[in-house]
Amino acid sequence: MPTRRIFLRNSALAVVGTAAVPSFLTRAAFGVTENAARPKRLVVIFQRGAADGLNIVVPHGEPQYYAMRPSINIPKKSVLDLNGFFGLHPSLAPFHPLWQQRHLAIVHAAGSPDSTRSHFDAQDFMESGTPGVKITEDGWLNRSLHSLPAAPKNSPFRAIALGPSLPRILSGAEPAVAMNNIDDFSLGGKNPKPSRAATAFEAMYDHSSDSVLHTTGEETFDAVKMLKAADPGKYSPAPGANYPKGRFGDSLRQLAQLIKANLGVQIAFADISGWDHHVNEGATEGQLANVLSDFSQSLAAFWTDLGDLGEDTVIVTMSEFGRTARENGNRGTDHGHANVMFILGGPVKGGKVYGRWPGLDQSQLYEGRDLALTTDFRQVIGEAIAMHLGNRNLAQVFPAYDNQPTRFLKLLA
Repeated sequence: MPTRRIFLRNSALAVVGTAAVPSFLTRAAFGVTENAARPKRLVVIFQRGAADGLNIVVPHGEPQYYAMRPSINIPKKSVLDLNGFFGLHPSLAPFHPLWQQRHLAIVHAAGSPDSTRSHFDAQDFMESGTPGVKITEDGWLNRSLHSLPAAPKNSPFRAIALGPSLPRILSGAEPAVAMNNIDDFSLGGKNPKPSRAATAFEAMYDHSSDSVLHTTGEETFDAVKMLKAADPGKYSPAPGANYPKGRFGDSLRQLAQLIKANLGVQIAFADISGWDHHVNEGATEGQLANVLSDFSQSLAAFWTDLGDLGEDTVIVTMSEFGRTARENGNRGTDHGHANVMFILGGPVKGGKVYGRWPGLDQSQLYEGRDLALTTDFRQVIGEAIAMHLGNRNLAQVFPAYDNQPTRFLKLLA
């Protein structure tokens, strides 16, 4: 007989909250979006592995860039120019129209001020929102839910992560859901072959005398009924929304489906791995080019799929740190410091690279090897939380960090 803990960890739907019984699901069953205005949404994308920001948004107007990267630089003729100084890697071609339409903005030399080059520590700091502090128990994306005005608080899908388990960034007091694959979760009915996850849960629920489990079972079924009402098996993306095959594209396709089904999604998280290129990173072709194609095609398809709902959506990308300014002896790059962030959405004042460029001369590098940080990632995120979602209590979201509106980059209209 499977246990509740094992089921929730391995099923397609994981429910997380502070109480043993997530009663928010009962409140949410059916009619959850009645009389609700279209919510503002924040979608956070994490590039796990430390993306090479210098080859993603290329400073092709910086002579030192080409001197430091003789075999892996992006030639000027291949760069998709943005403003005469910066340009996109050619594999980011799906982003170029978004830039030209002024839906896409860029913040360069951004990231966490902590100096660690450990993937584990850096990701933890970026997700907790407290760089250098390892004892923070919750994630900043969860804390951002605390003081939201007029939020669809009754929806079990208010805060959602696309993946098998809840990430650090969404852990905390506010209820959140981790969903691996909505197509895998069913409870019979018109479907003659319910999924193994649903069958196992039903068996565990039916044979248990545990009152907590029974209550949890009822509430989980309610959430699953909401998913079934969205009819995931018949979903067709909008015309022109061509998601690439793979985990990341599938995650964003399912997220678009949940948003368009009017299930009250307000906060969402997805991640994409494959950015740690110490060896044979490549230039216009190779490892980085391949993951950039997946990244940009998936996000461009997601944006197209949202249609008019994109006007209420802000998407922010982040990675734990950047790469060294110089290529290494293996035609790759090692762990660095500052990086690049993309901000996409209806309220975004796009078509501009924000932040102060520190330069790549030897005297300008961080510790003599890395792109220096000039914009704390919390400035970018803080503006989205305060100006888009309407949560002005940023001291609660990012404790011990001065995130006054006067410090915002004015990314959002």
